[in-house]
Amino acid sequence: ILNLPTTNLRSRSRKSWKRAPDFPRGRNLAKGRCRSDEPLNVSVHELREQCDALGDLKLTSEELTWLSGLPFIRAPFLDYLQDFKLDPRQVRIEQGKSGLEIIAEGNWAAISHFEIFILALISELHCRSFGHDALVSGRRGLSKKLAFLSDSLSRSGDSSFRLVDFGTSRRYSRVWHEEVVSQLKQQLPGYFSGTSNLHLARTLGLKPVGTMAHEWLQSHQVLGSSLLTSQKDALSVWLQQYGDQLGIALTDTISMQAFLRDFDGDLARAYSGIRHDSGDPIHWGEQALEHYRKLGIDPATKQFVFSDKLDFVKALEIHRHFAGQVNVSFGIGSYLTNDMGFKAPNIVMKLVELNNRPVAKLSDNPGKTMCQDQAYIRQLKTVFSY
Repeated sequence: ILNLPTTNLRSRSRKSWKRAPDFPRGRNLAKGRCRSDEPLNVSVHELREQCDALGDLKLTSEELTWLSGLPFIRAPFLDYLQDFKLDPRQVRIEQGKSGLEIIAEGNWAAISHFEIFILALISELHCRSFGHDALVSGRRGLSKKLAFLSDSLSRSGDSSFRLVDFGTSRRYSRVWHEEVVSQLKQQLPGYFSGTSNLHLARTLGLKPVGTMAHEWLQSHQVLGSSLLTSQKDALSVWLQQYGDQLGIALTDTISMQAFLRDFDGDLARAYSGIRHDSGDPIHWGEQALEHYRKLGIDPATKQFVFSDKLDFVKALEIHRHFAGQVNVSFGIGSYLTNDMGFKAPNIVMKLVELNNRPVAKLSDNPGKTMCQDQAYIRQLKTVFSY
């Protein structure tokens, strides 16, 4: 809902904000990381300018009214958002030996919001260097993709395929993202279910769709009653807050195997489904089907959300494999919002420290592991038999 400053990321002439003071409740850090082999074509100066511009953003009365109509947004949170503003002083941007180093530090509830903005800014600034000719390639490719998917689904006669836009954080640009989502709405009306971008959901009349983030489960490695029970604690607190809303559980914060050990009958019945974000999707899904059946739960009453580096060919393969067994949907990102004739940057920003203690993401794909403390990684692997 908090939109980027302007259509073309205009520069600001004022000085950069000074760094905010430390917070008394312990240090909380979120750290950026580029997984791509290619270096990011983004300077510290230009990213600093755009980050500073985030401090001018504030929710409008129209946006707050729209948010109030969402069943999972409660009045106390709306009161909080009414005066909420991002504080750019909480973000450090430096040039390190391996490229940009980005760290957000401060109150966790505040720095949590920076992830999507910083990633979208980096992606758009990086993609600028390829020029506007990339839009020609992008439009041509998008047209072919949508025609391919529409034809494939028409031939199969399967009306159960569902697609959601998950492309904000690695998009080519804000303007292109809106064009893509508009085309999805127009050309795939029976299959396109919505977007995780609240601004586009509001302005284009779409359903806002999303799941919990990795950092929610990561945070309970500190906030939970114990490390061993951290995932169950996180899932239980989520249910207390949202009830039957937002019922998709994320499975790969400490591997699918560890998640399933914690995802007992009560949790599996309470949650409407689970989300795949790393590892082999077919193997993951087969594990999940077996788990539900062992618990005496009919998988046909549940939903699997797939969101890991998908294209339409892979999505259709997954959809066919699980047809008739479970409800399936797909959250697709840069394949739609940043496939412009060059390799899109693979960038993430994750929570790495909470209240002066390390937290980690330890996924089924070793390349996605995120932590600053190797001793803590070893502890996690021991505790969860990773």
